Amino acid sequence: MEYFLAAPAIGLADWWRRYRRRRQDEMEAGMGDSRRPDRPATLKDVAAAAGVSIATASKALRGGYKVHAATRGRVERAAEALRFTPSRPPSDLGHGRSGTVGLITNDLEGRFSIPIMMGAEDAFGTGGIQAFLCDARGDAAKEREQVRALLARRVDGFIFVGDTTNPRPSVGRDLRVPVVYAYSPSIDPADISVISDCHGAGRHVVEHLVSNGRRRIAYIAGDPTFSAAVDRAAGATAAMAALGLTFVGGGPVFGNWSEAWGRMETRRLLASGEPIDAIACGADQLARGVLDALREAGVQVPADVAVMGHDDWRHIATQARPPLSSINMDLRELGRTAARLLFHAIDGVRETGAHTVPTRVVPRLSTGHPEHVSPTADPDGA
Repeated sequence: MEYFLAAPAIGLADWWRRYRRRRQDEMEAGMGDSRRPDRPATLKDVAAAAGVSIATASKALRGGYKVHAATRGRVERAAEALRFTPSRPPSDLGHGRSGTVGLITNDLEGRFSIPIMMGAEDAFGTGGIQAFLCDARGDAAKEREQVRALLARRVDGFIFVGDTTNPRPSVGRDLRVPVVYAYSPSIDPADISVISDCHGAGRHVVEHLVSNGRRRIAYIAGDPTFSAAVDRAAGATAAMAALGLTFVGGGPVFGNWSEAWGRMETRRLLASGEPIDAIACGADQLARGVLDALREAGVQVPADVAVMGHDDWRHIATQARPPLSSINMDLRELGRTAARLLFHAIDGVRETGAHTVPTRVVPRLSTGHPEHVSPTADPDGA
């Protein structure tokens, strides 16, 4: 099935119109311009007014580039004064591009893919881009068919949104438009990919637990056929080693992503008789199973054992008993980064390789932080 999304949200468009009306009197009273009154401002006009090159003006207005704050402010003020409103990324004006991109996912209802696509849509809106959204449902043949159909519509580029962090096959280099891979990186290092920092996330888990006085830490990991499970555990193991510590039991224990696995492994840990003061988990589902097993055994969280999850899935983390500390992957920023990299590539600047988006700790009561029991800002927890 194919969907068409007008990516610039109505709220953003309304805000822009209201903002221009509020600024109307000020712009007419000052900072006038010498253009013909019947010609709208161009990027060249903005650059000239700000005293910068067209390329610098484009970068300043687009965002995501390293432009000096004073220069960016000068360009933005010039754009406001000239009433410049790009209908697509600034450097695309006059190049005959369609102002559309293809956004192809393998899991339209997925926990991870939706916030990534929302972040990409945020970035598309700032450049006036519209997105054709397709769900390939994990079918490579369907994905190829969708690529052909969207190329026929003259899209300017593609973002492929994965549903796991496992590397995926490249669609190749024969497409006439740029491609960015989000969440699931391409196996080809010459492609452009955006990934979550799973290794750094594992490090954050250990650092958070140790900073709260925990030393006897066990680690319950997910399915080892998923790179996310392996990388998160590797990051946590490296952090423990750097602190001169080892996990209870010798290292992370892998299983699957279910609550049942979290309960089963927690019961085994308790039965072993080894002292434990924290259990780190590779996913929030695992952590909820851990909390169940500890409660059944009369173990107090966090007084006796602290528990930490990963993914910051709001419907699990904030409703757990007690609310669950977790790792937020900032999936919307991952989507925004993918869109910015696609903009750059459309402009001819291909930043190949894997671009990593950092994660952050969201502390809640399960590790002793009652001040953080409120829900996360985004309903998807990303």
